Amino acid sequence: MNVFGQERESEPLRIGIIGVVHGHVHGFLREAIEREDIELLGLVEPDEKLLQSYSDRYGVPGPLRYTDLEVFLDEKKPEAIAIFSNTFDHTKIVEKAAKRGIHAMMEKPLAVNMEHAEAMKRAAEQGNIHVLVNYETTWYASNADVYASAVEEDVFGTLRKIVVHDGHWGPKEIGVDEEFLDWLTDPVLNGGGALTDFGCYGANLMTWLLEGESPIAVTATSQQLKTDPVYKEVDDETTIIVEYENTQGIIQASWNWPWHRKDMEVYGDLGYAFALNRDLVQFMVRDVVQKQYNALPLEGAEKDAYSYLKAVVRGELEVEPHDLSSLENNITVTRILDAARESVRTGNRILLK
Repeated sequence: MNVFGQERESEPLRIGIIGVVHGHVHGFLREAIEREDIELLGLVEPDEKLLQSYSDRYGVPGPLRYTDLEVFLDEKKPEAIAIFSNTFDHTKIVEKAAKRGIHAMMEKPLAVNMEHAEAMKRAAEQGNIHVLVNYETTWYASNADVYASAVEEDVFGTLRKIVVHDGHWGPKEIGVDEEFLDWLTDPVLNGGGALTDFGCYGANLMTWLLEGESPIAVTATSQQLKTDPVYKEVDDETTIIVEYENTQGIIQASWNWPWHRKDMEVYGDLGYAFALNRDLVQFMVRDVVQKQYNALPLEGAEKDAYSYLKAVVRGELEVEPHDLSSLENNITVTRILDAARESVRTGNRILLK
């Protein structure tokens, strides 16, 4: 019999899925039902029609369907929750979980602004919980391979430039669910457009590669290139320059790429590595060593989001401050994105130190 609060390394992690309006919920809900190491205690969504639709689609039985978050938390007492709401609602969900000592993992980004990020930090400290942020790129073998070469093995010398490209040809164009599109194109609920939706990836990866280093300044430019009225209130094209003491970061976040794009370039004074997709790495050191290869697959607790969440909650894996999923890393991400929005608004370089 499961006893909440005891270490149960071999038993499934008891979770709730909160919200269905973030499109990434599809894969996570399916996994939660199918995986033996996860026990789904409930699906929570205040919109009864959406709750019915997603529950029917994935076979979530009636007793596991909830429209009220606090009722679910009090009745089922999960070990952790996975959040798939709009970004604006992350704060109030985390605060309710923290009051009950329940850990939280959410889909990127952490917050719409620093006020929300700091509120989640306070809640996490008061509730003594982990607050984690999930990015698709965290589980890319190519990124882990580049990190090992650039940071752990210092193959490329001092990192001078990090360039991250993320995005696609637009959320409407790729056919996201209507409930997802509604808040992705709302500047309040999303915190912006492409700047927030895809700018967070680059800020997250840079903070990781530079081991939590705080940026000195941020300069950004945004444009509204799309003519479809659905995008009228948000940017769809953004470039962010992030200055560090010895490194320059460039984030290119776009809803105008002609294909799905999540890739990274890391340049040191001795060589470079490109993470070209989830697996493929291109590598060069001083024109002497040049190669292209598929990175080794990730394994164990760090191979996917649910494995990581379970290991952290059960105390099997320690979260380092600069880790991709950590609260500290993602507060820095929020600070960079806040500065980028201010730079766009004022046309100025925004000093952070």
